[in-house]
Amino acid sequence: MSFISMVGATKQYGAVYALKRLSLEIRKGEWLAIMGPSGSGKSTLVNLIGCLDKPTEGTVMVDGVALTQLTPKQATAFRRETIGLIFQQYHLIPYLTVLENVMLAQYFHSMTNESEAKEALESVGLTHRLTHLPSQLSGGEQQRVCIARAIINEPPIILADEPTGNLDEQNETIVMEIFDKLHAQGRTIILVTHDPEIGRHADRRIELHHGLLTDVTLTGEQQDELHDDILEKIWLVIERGKTPAADLIRVPDVIDNRRRLRTMMEGGWIVLSNGEVVVTEKGKRRAEDIVRRHRLAERLLADTLAVGQKEAAQQACRFEHILSPETTEKICSFLQHPRTCPHGMPIPRGRCCTC
Repeated sequence: MSFISMVGATKQYGAVYALKRLSLEIRKGEWLAIMGPSGSGKSTLVNLIGCLDKPTEGTVMVDGVALTQLTPKQATAFRRETIGLIFQQYHLIPYLTVLENVMLAQYFHSMTNESEAKEALESVGLTHRLTHLPSQLSGGEQQRVCIARAIINEPPIILADEPTGNLDEQNETIVMEIFDKLHAQGRTIILVTHDPEIGRHADRRIELHHGLLTDVTLTGEQQDELHDDILEKIWLVIERGKTPAADLIRVPDVIDNRRRLRTMMEGGWIVLSNGEVVVTEKGKRRAEDIVRRHRLAERLLADTLAVGQKEAAQQACRFEHILSPETTEKICSFLQHPRTCPHGMPIPRGRCCTC
């Protein structure tokens, strides 16, 4: 289930589009890298998620909250509670010490706690710099103060806009190690960068050009789920007695469907022949398995939990990717080997059905 969702998000300044009908979903705990050239809309996207701006059109949801419907006061409170911001420019108060700069973020949140501020600075390796002024720090140290300031109130989301842009290689490595630790703690990180090496730290990378989403790099798990969804669509087309044409096999969140089909062909799941998709034996077995899991999940939800057909079908889309072969067989046996799903479509037989 998505933690952050953008649907048709558009940001327009006169005749210029900073973002144009962008739709994107981000999972809780995911690290997303936003890449692209200068002026592509990267910072605009971060500003919309961070409640620093509102889209001209479209919706932005964070953990079930519609950001576009918040008043300025509500948006400030939400940002203060939920989001830690890290920028390329450090924005430290020059006449406050390192410790005071971090405690200032506490002050705007609720109350100050010096011991917590010291712990945050210790986590970024700056316990020896507590009483120093920003002018007495290197660029890398100032950025680490900014990270401590961003995490002091334990926000679940970290938004970082080119956090390594002004750093040398050594400090860049130190800062990225801190981001790796934050990610390991389960925080959702959205990081803007133009550097492919920095982008490789993320779970997933997207690329923007002129406000448009032009490329998506998926994790291995996401790739598998996407291939399952495509094979399922092909199965349904064939089940209806139709020929699965490559141009008709489309799934959401895929920028280039034909390139995705070519990737599946390289994996041995399908063959492309004269614009048609032919499923290999390997692909048939996988498609049959995913359809079986989906329809058994539908049957379980409808018969055992009295869930309506529409909701059962929606929930089954989640279960089909997480049910193990053993659990699938147990569900089938528990349901006494049903022949059809609630919609009357046949459920492929499994090993337990032949016993």
